[in-house]
Amino acid sequence: MRVIQIAKPNAPFELVERPTPEPGPRQVRIKIEACGVCHSDVFAVTGVFPGVKYPTVPGHEIAGRIDAIGADVTTWRVGQRVGVGWFGGACFVCDRCRRGDFITCRNLKVPGIHYDGGYADYMIAPIDALASIPDKLDATAAAPLLCAGITTFNALRNAGARPGDVVAIHGIGGLGHLAVQFARRMGFHTVAIARGKDKEKLALELGAHRYIDSETQDAAKELMALGGAKVILATVTSGKAMTPLINGLGVDGTLLVVGASPEPIEVNPFHILGQRRGVRGWPSGTSVDSEDTMRFSALTGVEAMIETYPLAKAAEAYERMMSGKARFRVVIVP
Repeated sequence: MRVIQIAKPNAPFELVERPTPEPGPRQVRIKIEACGVCHSDVFAVTGVFPGVKYPTVPGHEIAGRIDAIGADVTTWRVGQRVGVGWFGGACFVCDRCRRGDFITCRNLKVPGIHYDGGYADYMIAPIDALASIPDKLDATAAAPLLCAGITTFNALRNAGARPGDVVAIHGIGGLGHLAVQFARRMGFHTVAIARGKDKEKLALELGAHRYIDSETQDAAKELMALGGAKVILATVTSGKAMTPLINGLGVDGTLLVVGASPEPIEVNPFHILGQRRGVRGWPSGTSVDSEDTMRFSALTGVEAMIETYPLAKAAEAYERMMSGKARFRVVIVP
């Protein structure tokens, strides 16, 4: 089989051939039909994430079909359509797992980091990482939902907002363009916030009821004119850009952060005390959450905007994503 591997931190992508692996107990082999290129793939490229094993094959937005099953696999069958996301398996016995917090389990396994991921023709995955793909979604549509999709869908459905509440999406990029669609279909009064007038048309087409241009408008004041946001989902990668939006939260409003930023978010205590505002973060979710994300997307028509590349051009696909020029998700199709 062909794989794209990284031999060591910051090494170039290499297209190499390897023997097709056989699944072990409680594992399946997946014939990969699509793999999304996510910004978090940078962890495999640079090695900054703990536990990267080199040479490694990146990719954690994987959609395909089960090609072979190992021993003790009784709930999955050959030919079944499955996806694997950031959640690539957990121990299910540590204190965090006992509380149901599988995502921060000390033994969480991430495909593309702790074991070979989806930049390949085939991969091996543990059965607890598998998510069933609805028939209505093709592989290229499903792949981005297994990280970008689950992150925004899971955050919004657990944010505490109710239908009719003002929910703002900060950023209309790879995460944000999905979040706007989810928010609208969940029944929220959906407000999109981004820089520049040029993004307004797309935001409204995606389902936003209102667009705020943060370059020419005071986004916090505009949100307060609507009564204040119950939730502001921050998908951008700038803590500095998130900070002023806190003043746009209503009573018990939450700035919910899913965009990873090295910059701090500065919180003035006076701005959060009186109206009981808060700042929270949200990771992605488990394989069950991935299934929920895909079912909701298939039911309501949420769809990622994608660009596709063949496996041999994975390096080009990765650079396209890292440049910020992709509209909006890049998917490798072996």
